[in-house]
Amino acid sequence: MANATTYGSAARVEDTARSTVNKMADTASDLANKAGHQVDKALDSAESAARSVAEHGKDAGERVSAVAGNMKTAVDKSVRDQPMATLAVAAALGFVVGALWKS
Repeated sequence: MANATTYGSAARVEDTARSTVNKMADTASDLANKAGHQVDKALDSAESAARSVAEHGKDAGERVSAVAGNMKTAVDKSVRDQPMATLAVAAALGFVVGALWKS
């Protein structure tokens, strides 16, 4: 009878251990799924941010290009209308940039 009791206790311990291991495996699987969803959300958010930055960069590039075009037009007109004043402004600007560069 002692053997049967010992065997029954061992069987219960084994069943409890299996149940615990199965619960732990289920919990680990759930946590892995949740982590996967969080990673997917983070990737989606990063992709959206990258797209937004690219769009803003494109807009900024277009604006800079427009300003450069306007500036070229203004300089061309100034050179035609007032060549000496334009030359003086260019010399002063060159002096300022040189002084800033040197310091």
